[in-house]
Amino acid sequence: MREPQIDYAAVFHALPGMVALLTPDLVYADANEDFLRLAGRTREQLLGRYIFDVFPENPNDPAATGMRETRASMLRVAATGERDTMALLRYDIEDPERPGHWVEHFWSPVNAPVPGPDGRVALIAHRVEEVTELIHARGGTGGKSNRARVLEAELYTRSRELQEVNERLRRAHAREREVALALQAAMLPAPMPVGHHRAAVRYRPAVGALNVCGDWYDLVDLPGDRIAVAVGDVVGHGLEAAGVMGQLRSALSAAARVADGPARALEALGLYARHVEGAESTTVVKTYIDWDTHTLTYSSAGHPPPLLLHPDGTVTFLDQATDPPLGARPEHVPRPQASTAFVEGATLVLYSDGLIERRDEDIDTGLTRLADSLVRHGRARPEALADALLADLLPPTGNTDDTALVIIRL
Repeated sequence: MREPQIDYAAVFHALPGMVALLTPDLVYADANEDFLRLAGRTREQLLGRYIFDVFPENPNDPAATGMRETRASMLRVAATGERDTMALLRYDIEDPERPGHWVEHFWSPVNAPVPGPDGRVALIAHRVEEVTELIHARGGTGGKSNRARVLEAELYTRSRELQEVNERLRRAHAREREVALALQAAMLPAPMPVGHHRAAVRYRPAVGALNVCGDWYDLVDLPGDRIAVAVGDVVGHGLEAAGVMGQLRSALSAAARVADGPARALEALGLYARHVEGAESTTVVKTYIDWDTHTLTYSSAGHPPPLLLHPDGTVTFLDQATDPPLGARPEHVPRPQASTAFVEGATLVLYSDGLIERRDEDIDTGLTRLADSLVRHGRARPEALADALLADLLPPTGNTDDTALVIIRL
């Protein structure tokens, strides 16, 4: 059966209810027929104009907050790409037939992002439902009943309180995100040379105030032409996860300097993690690189496997020494360890699950996507390769989980 050809522009203009489209600069791009009719404006009066030039705030109401709250909501949608449902809003409109005469209006607005081809917010869909008649409900005598007056006052007061609470929560969450990111940045090591070898590190925090997590990476110089590399992921969000991350990263960095291999280093970290609240179920992979013997030795505590790209373009998943995450066993058990040879010019990639996992996909799909991208860009230098992998694998609208990435040219 042939699919019908849908004129989406016609559908938009016929939508019931008031809907307008604005640019991220809050300039009208379009409006449906109900919006024009109920707002009392023509298309020419709207399109290409700044929203608050068309609908300025009532200058006779010193307590008016509608413009500030509407603007904040729309800019938040443009910045985050997330829908924002506003509380009941009073926003008076000037009568176009009687300049200087303002008519009281109450609205229930919702602002939603419309992504463009690049995934960024291209437009803001602004849907408003006028609830003035509900607020001004009248009794049977033609005057406003006591019950209607009480209902109006209660509804309006509760909605303002809800708006204020939501705004305080947003500010608190934004502040917590800033502090968590600053804490993580302070505890993660700065990019450093690994002898004469080339390496690149990346950390990408999750979008959204509540999603900053505890991913980390670490590189440790060892005696001889050797280094130890680790990537880990603490369960949880915010400041608590960032604090646990700092403790575990420091402990593993110290253990790597005295342990005779990655398995022993993870065993020491596991014993330490038992005394750190919030460290349970942390995943981490540890790899020792020995350029004298051209050998990789690795051990994983429930972490996604590192990838080894060979000069011939083939990829090996280092998944032969995988054990449960930290704290998953009630008793201490020695962890497994495996080794594999590498040739000069190979590339080692360690990462956290934010790079590959999607809620609607099997993890093998993400691993295949990473391997394909690695093969496609594998000849690039580590810095360029790191950027290419992030561009290929992270969603254009922003990652919902933290991502740590380490790339070393062997």
